[in-house]
Amino acid sequence: MPTTVDLKRELPCYAARRDTPELVDVPDLRFLMIDGHGDPNTPVYTAAVEALYPVAYTCKFASRRELGRDHVVMPLEGLWWAEDMDSFTLSRDKASWSWTMMIMIPDWVPAAMVDDAVATVRRKKAPERIDDVRFAPLSEGRCVQALHVGPYDDEAPLLHRIHTEFIPEHGLRMTGRHHEIYLGDPRRTAPEKLRTILRQPVADA
Repeated sequence: MPTTVDLKRELPCYAARRDTPELVDVPDLRFLMIDGHGDPNTPVYTAAVEALYPVAYTCKFASRRELGRDHVVMPLEGLWWAEDMDSFTLSRDKASWSWTMMIMIPDWVPAAMVDDAVATVRRKKAPERIDDVRFAPLSEGRCVQALHVGPYDDEAPLLHRIHTEFIPEHGLRMTGRHHEIYLGDPRRTAPEKLRTILRQPVADA
């Protein structure tokens, strides 16, 4: 049996200090992605996530079977944005949010294997949004990130500190989209114990 690789432990960008913003260089990575808009506490969001996971697991099993390389399926991640970013840090107006939900795929898994995985899931499970799943690279580079522990709705103070204090104090400006990495499963973890990496790509001001 091949060794099961856990890229969360091998890639420094998947570790962050609690409530302590830090700079990190994120390598170019490849993701299963699906786009949406609106409150994540809705069936539209649920349908998006339910299309990603079976493809990620099918890729894992195909890699183990055909390439002799096994890996832990990576956590769910999300890119979030809105016309007014205060809707994240102040008003929490979830209806105005747009998002791309993602699961990272290891670099040794070829695109053809991902395409085959999508086709297999479409044939066997047919989740509602399977035809909206895409496979694409994400280049973030230099980022500020910190670990939030607790309910998702309590992220705002840390986000506000990252955006309005840490980034300008370090001569930086925000560039890419707000990025969250969900290290806990909200279906199995108490809200106060959820662990989420909050990430913001930056560049020199």
